[in-house]
Amino acid sequence: MELKRVVVTGLGAISPLGNSVPETWERILNGESGAGPITRFDASQFKTKFACEVKGFDASKYFDRKEVRKVDIYAQYAIACATEAIENCGVDLETLDKDEVGVIFSAGIGGIDTFEKEIAYYYQNEAQGPKFNPFFIPKMISDIAAGQISITYGFRGPNFSTASACASSTNSLIDAFNYIRLGKANMFVAGGAEMAITAGGVGGFNALTALSTRNDEPTKASRPFSKSRDGFVMGDGAACLILEELEHAKARGANILCEVVGGGMSADAYHLTATHPDGLGAKLVMQRALKDAGMDPSEIDYINVHGTSTPVGDISESKAIKEVFGEHAYNLNISSTKSMTGHLLGAAGAMEAIFTVMSVVNDIVPPTINHEEGDEDPDIDYKLNFTFNEAQKRTVNAALSNTFGFGGHNASIIVKKYTK
Repeated sequence: MELKRVVVTGLGAISPLGNSVPETWERILNGESGAGPITRFDASQFKTKFACEVKGFDASKYFDRKEVRKVDIYAQYAIACATEAIENCGVDLETLDKDEVGVIFSAGIGGIDTFEKEIAYYYQNEAQGPKFNPFFIPKMISDIAAGQISITYGFRGPNFSTASACASSTNSLIDAFNYIRLGKANMFVAGGAEMAITAGGVGGFNALTALSTRNDEPTKASRPFSKSRDGFVMGDGAACLILEELEHAKARGANILCEVVGGGMSADAYHLTATHPDGLGAKLVMQRALKDAGMDPSEIDYINVHGTSTPVGDISESKAIKEVFGEHAYNLNISSTKSMTGHLLGAAGAMEAIFTVMSVVNDIVPPTINHEEGDEDPDIDYKLNFTFNEAQKRTVNAALSNTFGFGGHNASIIVKKYTK
């Protein structure tokens, strides 16, 4: 069976750096941080008092007053970024065959904000008997963003959510890529959304000692590959890519941004929350993505790394890159955009895929900010081009994006310049 070619024709983002792709990308290239004091709840008693929150989001642009109360904020973000991506791709919704358009939209956690509020209300009013919002369950469940997008636009193709922690939305992109390659649909709205900056979210990650506690300098807290890194910074937001079968895109005169050429998945099979210390799963997932794309490692120009700013994770990923890419590892660019957006959990993969696409489209590599001092661990080889502190212009013909999640879930996707 001859596999169909898949291209990217639209992008959408709600991020800690802006409520659109152009706004977010401009700030990424400027090396700005989205971190600041937490405003969503009183974090004064928490070990971590800051996060990369979405700012100035206006739900009334997408929902009327009654409808917005039926949708958790993570799903609001999803619909907002999907709206931008669909508009960006320039498709005519009146003539589009909606039976052939699918939605795969992920969350690592889902409606935790709704869950916390509903459970708190119940226990505060327990004496009055059980009273729950009739939309409690549909607001909370992690698949509802995909369902909401489908309902909003009438897309009747395959519709579901992938759940693999921080790899979730990269898995959604890989699934969409594969369905189109196999002729199961013409187009997919794919991505991820998350809003876990809640007492339970921050408190839970604090209990794991996973978050940075650099409360005096929030904007400098996410510092991948730096000696003084002390954990990741939580972020919220959503990201969406329109993946489309090439001939379908050409037939409607779409603006093709780039081509998706490969995806890889693997498991660390090692630990609930820690990456394999030797980067075994990371190594496998990059090798599988390259094999799927039919590419030699020397063809990759840029890697948007998982790079969470955790002491162990950054070491294992850099070790894996050197093993997979050999001498070419010193010729490609590496950067972690989490240094600016924070870690968007289930939305991280799709957000970073957008930055990877934009690097290919614009021939520029975004920076890893906040680097001040190198780690003494020899597995972080500073001869590698980590693209510290400033964006770098270079030809980016092909780029790879890595995401790794709790449970040992790993996913990588490769995009390259579109050629006829």
